[in-house]
Amino acid sequence: MKKLNSEIKIVENVIEGRNAVIEALKGNTTIENIMISKGEKKGSINLILALAREKGITIKEIDKRKLDQISQTGTHQGVIARITPYKYCNVSDIMEYANYKNENPFIIILDEIEDPHNFGAIIRTAEVCGVHGIIIPSRRNVGVTPTVYKASAGAVEYMKIAKVSNINNTINYLKDKGLWIYGADMNGENYCFDENLSGSVAIVIGSEGKGISKLTKERCDVLIKIPMRGQVNSLNASVAGGILMYEVYKQKIKRELK
Repeated sequence: MKKLNSEIKIVENVIEGRNAVIEALKGNTTIENIMISKGEKKGSINLILALAREKGITIKEIDKRKLDQISQTGTHQGVIARITPYKYCNVSDIMEYANYKNENPFIIILDEIEDPHNFGAIIRTAEVCGVHGIIIPSRRNVGVTPTVYKASAGAVEYMKIAKVSNINNTINYLKDKGLWIYGADMNGENYCFDENLSGSVAIVIGSEGKGISKLTKERCDVLIKIPMRGQVNSLNASVAGGILMYEVYKQKIKRELK
């Protein structure tokens, strides 16, 4: 067990890829050092070096084969940053952030998303759509790993992510705070475009294979679906999440313009 915990710590303590490292340098992440492949001095690597020097961060030039061994994604692009462990926030922090921005809370709840690429893509879209925070379960859900960080194109830097022990209790908490809970389900009662999503909302997105769990579905106020045409009757979790997030964003903009 001790060995497993140690491995998880290492995985969550590095950022890989040029864009992801640049966003980390621009943000508030505590970077211990940056490793670059020997001889890499072209393109965006120069920006990384300049930002690192400006912040007084140690730069280490190492052999590319060593970077390959450290890499968790296999696509480090010649740069890996060692950071302090990712700091998850509390659900109350997400609510306070929405209040600080004087906006209706807009939250994404992930129910056992295990694919890091899907999680990263969801974070990236959430940041673009003005989501105040993402809630994930502490078990059976991928955390913020190098692959997630890279897939998000650095959007992790700007997104509050809370890890909770019980999703259903959290949903009850959000309901008490006035949020309407919508579950994404292919057999939902209503199409997402027909629902009023402009208020205080949380969208629940289920796992890639099983969707939203039975108990969590029962906690949702409404199950909504996306209109689809064709032979394939389901969407990738990050694609479905993206469509729903943009629908919420669109409705919020329309409401603000009235």
